[in-house]
Amino acid sequence: ELGVICQMGFPGYFLIVWDFIRFAKDEGVAVGPGRGSGAGSLVAYALRITDIDPLPYDLLFERFLNPERVSMPDFDIDFCMNRRDEVIQYVQGKYGKDNVGQIVTFGTLKARSAVKDVGRALALPYTEVDKLAKLIPDLGPAQPVDLERAKELEPRIRDAIDSNETYAQLFEIAGTLEGLLRHPGVHAAGIVIAEKPLWEHVPVRTGEAGLLVTQFDKDMVEEAGLVKFDFLGLKTLTMIDEAVKLVNWGKSADDEGFLDMTLLPLDDAATYRLIGSAETAGVFQLESSGFQDIIRRLKPDRFEEIIALVALYRPGPLKSGMVDDYIDRKHGRQPIDVPHPSCEEILAESYGVIVYQEQVMRMAVSLCGLSMGQADSLRKAMGKKKASLMAKSRAEFVQGAVDHGGMPEADAKALFDKIQVFAGYAFNKSHSAAYGLIAYQTAYLKTHHPVEFWAALLSTERDNTDKVVKYIHSARSSGIEVLPPDVAESHVEFSVSEGVIRFGLGAVKGVGTMAVQAIIDARQDASFTSIFDFCERVDTQKVNRKVLEALVQCGAFDSLGVSRARTFAAVDRALDIAQRLEANRNQIDLFGAQAEATGTVDETVLREYPDVPEWSDRERLRLERKCLGFYVSGHPLDSYVSELGRYATHTTANLTAAGDRAEVSFGAMVSKTRERVGKTGNRTAFVTVEDLHGQIEVIVFPRTYEEVHHLLDD
Repeated sequence: ELGVICQMGFPGYFLIVWDFIRFAKDEGVAVGPGRGSGAGSLVAYALRITDIDPLPYDLLFERFLNPERVSMPDFDIDFCMNRRDEVIQYVQGKYGKDNVGQIVTFGTLKARSAVKDVGRALALPYTEVDKLAKLIPDLGPAQPVDLERAKELEPRIRDAIDSNETYAQLFEIAGTLEGLLRHPGVHAAGIVIAEKPLWEHVPVRTGEAGLLVTQFDKDMVEEAGLVKFDFLGLKTLTMIDEAVKLVNWGKSADDEGFLDMTLLPLDDAATYRLIGSAETAGVFQLESSGFQDIIRRLKPDRFEEIIALVALYRPGPLKSGMVDDYIDRKHGRQPIDVPHPSCEEILAESYGVIVYQEQVMRMAVSLCGLSMGQADSLRKAMGKKKASLMAKSRAEFVQGAVDHGGMPEADAKALFDKIQVFAGYAFNKSHSAAYGLIAYQTAYLKTHHPVEFWAALLSTERDNTDKVVKYIHSARSSGIEVLPPDVAESHVEFSVSEGVIRFGLGAVKGVGTMAVQAIIDARQDASFTSIFDFCERVDTQKVNRKVLEALVQCGAFDSLGVSRARTFAAVDRALDIAQRLEANRNQIDLFGAQAEATGTVDETVLREYPDVPEWSDRERLRLERKCLGFYVSGHPLDSYVSELGRYATHTTANLTAAGDRAEVSFGAMVSKTRERVGKTGNRTAFVTVEDLHGQIEVIVFPRTYEEVHHLLDD
C-alpha cells in the first residue's frame, strides 16, 4: 500500500486526513470507524483514520486506490454532528483561513418551488398558490414529479388550469423555468484545502462565520486541481458518544464497568439475540420494518452477517431474490451454488451469493489472472452497464478465463454473463463493514445499557417530535420508565437517574436551550418553591411568557404541588412581580441604598395563585400533546379500556407477533395521516395510529382509502 500511495503522490493527502482525525480524537470529538472504500486500507487503519481491521474481512485496498485508477482517493469522514464544526475550524487554523473553504452547490427550481416563485411574482395570494403547489404529487425522492407529469397524475391541476386563465399562465411560466438554477448553497460536507489562497485556483465568496466558499461545484473544484475532503455529521455518533458518557459517569478508565467502544467484543451472544429478535428500534441501519423482517428471517449470529445485511438491504438485491437466496442457504433450505469451483473460497462467507464488489474483483483475479487494478476496472464496468465498456470487459474476462483458468470459451462467456447479473447489485464491502460496526455498537448499547441508550437516543432526536414519541413508546414497552419534564430535575437533554429516564426540557416545544440553561443556573442554590419564586430567580428575558406557558402545560411545574390551571393563571402575575423586583433592584443599584425604603413594594398579597377550576382531563391531555407530542399523565383512550379489551384481539405492542397475513383487530386513535399519489393517480394513505401501548403506521390501500378517507382526519 505504501508503495502505491507514494507512487501516486498521495502521502500528503493521507497525512492531512490523519492530522485532523487525530485532533478530533484528542479533543473528544466522536469519529466514525470509517465509511466508503477507504476502510479497505491497512495504512488508514494503522494511522487510525479508520477503526476496522481490513484483513479479517478481506477488504481490498485496490477498491480504494490503485495505479490504474483515474479518480482521486476519497476519505469520507463521519464526525459527531454537534462538534463537526470544531474540526473544520481546526483545519482552517492549521492550513490558513484563506486556503480552506466550503464547496458551493446550486439549487434548481423543482415543480413546487417553481409554482410558488411564479405565483409570488404574479402577486397571487399565498394561500391560493400554496394550495396549487400542494396538488403536485409527491412520489418520493427517487421519483421526482415534473409539472407535465403532475398534470397527468392530478386531475385537480388540469381543472384549475382549464377554469382559470391566471392559473393557466402560472403553470405555463413555471413550466419554462422548471429545472433552472435557483440559488447557491453550501455542500453539506465538502471542504477543500489548497497550498495557496483559494482565489488563486477558483472564484470564491465569503460564507457564514467568515469561511470561504468556492464558486465552482464539487466536480469543477477537482478539475481545477483542488483536493476535496468530506466532513460529514453523523447523528448516530453523537448518540453513541452521549450514551457512553452516561454509562461512564463518575467512573475512571480503570474502574469496573467502564465502557470503551473500541474494545467491544464482536461475538457477544446477547447482542446477536437482540438483533435476531428484530427489536431493533433505534439501532443504526437496522430499524426499518423491512430490515426487521429480514433480520427475523436470517437470525444473524456473527459480525460477517451484519456486514452482509447492510449490503443486501437495497432495492436491487431485494428485487433480484439475492436476499432470499442468502437466507435460505444459511438455514440449509437451499444448496450452496457457486459460479465456478475456483470461487468457493471467495464466496464461502456469503453462502455462494455474490454480495460484494470486492468478491467480483477477487473472482476476476482468481479466474482470469487480472491484476487488482484491472479487476477494479472490470467491477466498475459491470456496475455501470455501459455497452461499450461491457463489451471490452467481457472480452478481457473471457480471454483471461481461457488463458489463465483453462476454461472453454463458451463456459467463460456464460460465467461472465452470470457474474455480471449479480455484480450489478454488488455493494462496497468496506463501507458495509464500517457501517455494520456502528450498527453492532448501537445494538450492543441497547442490549447491555438500555437506559443510557434510550436517553442518548431521545436527546439526539429531541428536535424531531415524531421520533421522540416513537422512541418513548419503545422505551416504555421494554420496561423503562420515562418521567415527565420537571423544572426541578430536568436538564436540556434527556438524563438518567436511578435506572429511569427524565424528559429533557430542551425537547419541550417552544423551550430553547438558552431558557433551559437559565433554569438550571437559577436552581443551583435551592429548589424552586412556587412559580413566583421561579420567575424571581430565573432570567425572564430568556424564560419569557411563551416558555413559561409551555412548561406549565406540559406538567413541568407539577412537582411544586399546585394544579396546572392555577399555575397557568398565575403566569402573568408571577412575571409582573419578577419584573417589578428587577426594576427595583436596578433602581437601588443606580441611586444607592437610600432608595430602598421607597422603592420596595410589598408583593406578599400578589404572590397567591388565582382560584380557578382545574382543566378537564381532555384539555390537560390536549395541551400535553401540543407541547410534548405525546401524552404523559394519561391517554384519551383510558376511558375506553373495557371496550378495547372486549373487541380488540391485539395491541400495537404485540401486533408483530401475530404473524404474516394474520387477521387482527385493535383499537387506536389516528394521530397523523399522509397521502401518496401513485403513478396511475390512485391514492394510498400512510396512517399513524396509537393505542395505550405505542404507535404504528398502517397502510390504507387505494380501494379502501376511497371508502374511508373521510374518517381519517387527524
